[in-house]
Amino acid sequence: MASFNRVILVGNLTRDVELKYTAGNTAVTEIGLAVNDRVKKNNEWVDETTFVDITLWGRTAEVASEYLSKGSSVLIEGRLKLDSWEKDGQKRSKLHVIGERMQMLGGRGGGAEGGRSGGGARSSGSTGGDRYSAASHSDSEPSGSYGGASGGGGDDVPF
Repeated sequence: MASFNRVILVGNLTRDVELKYTAGNTAVTEIGLAVNDRVKKNNEWVDETTFVDITLWGRTAEVASEYLSKGSSVLIEGRLKLDSWEKDGQKRSKLHVIGERMQMLGGRGGGAEGGRSGGGARSSGSTGGDRYSAASHSDSEPSGSYGGASGGGGDDVPF
C-alpha cells in the first residue's frame, strides 16, 4: 500500500524563534505557525485560523532564529509526525510538522538582512522582497547531516 506524507504551509509565526542545541550540538527550534483560511458560514465569509507546531533542525533552525521573529511570513514544507506519551496515567498524543524546507516570504522588515549567511539561496521575487530558502537534506531528525540549502538556480519564474 502506497503512502505519502508531505505538508506545505504558508503562515505567520506566532512567537519569536528560540534556538536550542542538542547534546550532539545540532540546532533545533520549535516554532508556531498561524495559517488562515476563509470559509463560508451562513452566507458569510469567515476567517479560520489553524495553529501548527513545527520543528526545524540544523541550518534551517539557525536561519529561522537569525532572520525570523513573531509575525514573520514563511512557507514551510515538511512531513507530519505523531508523538505519543503518557502523563499522569493518561495517554496523550500530538500531531506536528517536521519542517524540512523553509522559505521566508515578504520584505526584509525591521532591517533584517535576508540571506546573507552561507547555506542558502537569496533571490528577489516579483514583489521585490528578499527571500531566503533553507532546507535540511535529512529524512529524520538529529541523526543525519543538517546543513545545506535548496533553491537551485532556474526555479524562479521571471514574471
